[in-house]
Amino acid sequence: MPDRTDVRLGEYGTALLRAEQLTPRDVERLRVLQARGCLNLDQARSGWRLKADATVGILVLDRVRVVIEPKFAIPGEQLMSWLAYALGAPEPLLATPRRWATGPEGYADLVATALLEQCGQLVRGGLRRDYVRRQGLEPVLRGRLDVTAQVSQRYGQLDRLHIRTFDREVDIWDNRVLGTALRVACTLTAHPNLARDLHTIADAFPQASTPDAALRALDRTRYTRLNVRYHAAHTWARLLLRGGGVTDILTDSGVTADGILLSMPALWEAVVRRLAAEASAPQGGHPIPSGGPTGITVQGDLGSASTFRPDVLLSLPGGAASARTLLPVDAKYKRYDRYGVGAADVHQLLTYSAGYARRNDPCAVLVHPCQSGHSRRVLSVSGPQGPIGSIHVLGVDTRTAPQRAVEWIRSVLPWADRR
Repeated sequence: MPDRTDVRLGEYGTALLRAEQLTPRDVERLRVLQARGCLNLDQARSGWRLKADATVGILVLDRVRVVIEPKFAIPGEQLMSWLAYALGAPEPLLATPRRWATGPEGYADLVATALLEQCGQLVRGGLRRDYVRRQGLEPVLRGRLDVTAQVSQRYGQLDRLHIRTFDREVDIWDNRVLGTALRVACTLTAHPNLARDLHTIADAFPQASTPDAALRALDRTRYTRLNVRYHAAHTWARLLLRGGGVTDILTDSGVTADGILLSMPALWEAVVRRLAAEASAPQGGHPIPSGGPTGITVQGDLGSASTFRPDVLLSLPGGAASARTLLPVDAKYKRYDRYGVGAADVHQLLTYSAGYARRNDPCAVLVHPCQSGHSRRVLSVSGPQGPIGSIHVLGVDTRTAPQRAVEWIRSVLPWADRR
């Protein structure tokens, strides 16, 4: 990879680039990302002004390497733990901690390290083989003779035989997608030792024709007992190949720039969905869809009907044997550990509580990240006719392990007050 100047900024941060640092192709790439809401690019007097949104990651452009660091919500040394938790993938054993504030490595190195760890385990355990049908021209008969091809192309000559074979090989899609992802990771990392290790292990894997072909294969993949051990490696491979995120977290937006970006609000929503599901399970709770028959709809306005959908809708056991109650939970990637909850979010949560919660005690839950210990407060909203509803504002300390956060969420969710 040619030498590039590193440009570092935090999410919501701004960096000034000289005019010669961006090529016309770079500008086109960044415009595509701007249309997707990942960042903003404006012309300045002496060049370009690049402003990040709530997106972190790496962009490898022609002359610069843009590193967008998490600003506050999840510390760099903990980002991989929460990302693995959101994806449901095992956390890799990192040889050395990578700190955003001090090291030259970026978010792509964390994911590349995770992919390297999983691929190493697969190589040590033996890559999966499957039967692959081949057609070839050989001097001896092996497999089946392709009579039609032999007669029409060799005209009776028997020095070379057209044959069809069906052998077990490692050149299958389960392995091809990993070989492609490892080679993509080599182009993104700036750490020489990591790049060397990625290049070495990539030689053990076949490669797909294009990254797009590998992504299409991943979307078609179904896991059985034969290939389930590939699931974790494929999770990290998908994140690298897609560039703009993974299906579980962020819908593929067709970003053409080389790099890997992650929407932090989407990551936090995925974290909260899993936190809520795991915290409610011991009490008999489980998430249910918040659309269709259980959706909150607005009709009668101009245009099509709109909907209100919380990030998580929990179904919890009620007082009666067969009764169940609904608890809406919403994820907010905002600094509500330092500032009051915004009026728009209060209105949104009150709508959820009125639409889903019990009439005699309407409530909803808002979960936000923080770094100063877990926090909890309850907003009581009332009017001239009495109470309207309550909003439980829960701050999850992202410096702790996700499993510890599950235990805390379980102890402070609203049903804990009624036991």
